[in-house]
Order: sequence, then structure tokens, then C-alpha cells
Amino acid sequence: MIDAFGPPRVPKSEVTQRDHDLAFGVQAAFERAYMHLLNQLHTLVPEKRVVLAGGCILNSVANGKLFAETPFKETAIHPAAGDDGLSVGAALYVSNAILKEGRRQQIPQAYLGSEYSDAEIASELARRGVQAEKLERAVLVERTAEQIEAGNVIGWFQGRMEWGPRALGNRSILAHPGRADMKDILNARIKHREPFRPFAPSVLVERQGEIFEHDHPSPYMLHVYKIRPEWRERLCTVNHADNTGRLQSVARHENPLYYDLIKAFERRTGIPVIVNTSFNENEPIVCTPAEAIDCYLRTKMDVLVIGSFVCRKVL
Repeated sequence: MIDAFGPPRVPKSEVTQRDHDLAFGVQAAFERAYMHLLNQLHTLVPEKRVVLAGGCILNSVANGKLFAETPFKETAIHPAAGDDGLSVGAALYVSNAILKEGRRQQIPQAYLGSEYSDAEIASELARRGVQAEKLERAVLVERTAEQIEAGNVIGWFQGRMEWGPRALGNRSILAHPGRADMKDILNARIKHREPFRPFAPSVLVERQGEIFEHDHPSPYMLHVYKIRPEWRERLCTVNHADNTGRLQSVARHENPLYYDLIKAFERRTGIPVIVNTSFNENEPIVCTPAEAIDCYLRTKMDVLVIGSFVCRKVL
């Protein structure tokens, strides 16, 4: 690679045209191989649904294109498709190939990690000296939607942590998807990403087909689809350079609180979408209340909604 293309880019240095070309070329070569293998598979097993796992399957751009470039019509993708999901594959192999158990259990959603009570959260807030207001569920949802509408950046820490590499609305930073300055705000205050990297839209699953050019659900943020022309300006924060978005489709039975928040935001703005990026600052996604509070205090996040508590920084 170095002989052919020169030394690697130094982190945080200028992204040159060579870097753009190299990234594009690697992705294009990957997609050619990916689609070739899928098409070969379909000739051997001519089914409409394909089950996928492995680190390469985290390539959301390729996943979004396979519906147009292969005969498959549905995908079933493990939420922890990379190395963190290897244990499931090992367990399934032992269960089915060695023990011959023949049992099946469906994973209804990816919220399988740690969960913390309001008492534990209140104790950590008190220990850090963070002022917080405890709210009932309906008020909490409306207050958060109001803050997102106002252009504030929200740390959202709720329920069980997601299993897999994507923040799916329980360990997330949330923001308005239709503000022209929001991407720069998120990068300047918290994320510090290269400017070409997009932020993800969480969309109500029943509105997905109206906003995106494909209605196959993507609950684990593992597909990239084109945004319809009439929505691109209204979703300027999440509309990528090629008019695509790496969406998370949100169904109420999978995450009732997060769904209700997006619904409340839609009632205020007419937009059934919220910016969703992982709750971290160039570190692993926060897991515990202490990590969430530390990230909130360390960055220029406006509001922390943690369990039943809402915290706002004094301006």
C-alpha cells in the first residue's frame, strides 16, 4: 500500500484529494466483491432473504445498495455484526452443530446492556454536584423535544445500553436535523470529526418510505439510503454529500421512549427525524451514569437527560 499510494495520512492533518480518491477506490472495490459474492450466493440459494454477519457487514453503504444490485429483497443483519458478536456465532454453532438442540430464539432489539435505576443516577449526580430536575415521563419527553427544537445539543442516557457499535437511542447525543449549522456545532463542541463524516438520522419507521427512497427497515443503523429530494433541505444536518443518510428506523415496540421523543419532535416541527450520534467524545460510548455525566461536564453539551432527570448548564 505504501509503495503504491505513499505514506498514510497523519491523524488530524489535511484530508487531501489523494485521501478522497483512496477511500472512494477502496469502497468501490469492496462493493464489487460484496455484490459478486451475494449474487453467487443467490444462484446457489435462490431465496429473497439473506442473513449477514461479520465486520464487513457493518458497511452500511454497501448494505443499502444490495437491494438494487442483487436479487435479495430482505436482509437480516446481526446488531453486533463485528467481533463483539463472535460469541453468539460460537454459541449457535455449539447449540446446533454439536448439541443438536435445534432451538431458536429471536433477539427482539439490541438493548441488552447495562441499565441503571433513578436512585443510582441521583446518587452519581449528587456526588458530582450536578443540579438536576426530576420529571415524569410525559413531561421529560416534551421538555427534551422542546430543547432539540430550540437547537440545543442533548445527551440522552436511557434504559439498557445498546449491544453493537451503534448508538440506537439509549446512549446517544441528539440534535435538530434541519439546522444548517448543527453539524459544525456538534463537531466543534463534542465530536471533533473530519467534516466529510456524516451524522445519522433516527426516523419513525412508518414515515421512512416517505423520506427515504427505500422502506426496508434499518433498526440497527446498518443501511444507507437516498433521501428523497423534497426532504434534503429539511434534513440538511444528516443529508450527506451524495444525498444519502445512514438511518435508524425506530419502531415503538422496540424503543417506546425514544419513539415517543421523535414523535413529540415531529408534532413541534413536522419533522419525524432526530439527529442521533453516539454519546462520547473520541472514546468508547458511555456506559455508566458516571461516564455520561463526565462527558456532559467535559464538553459543550447543553442538556443532559439521564433517566428521569434533566440537567442544564448555567449560562
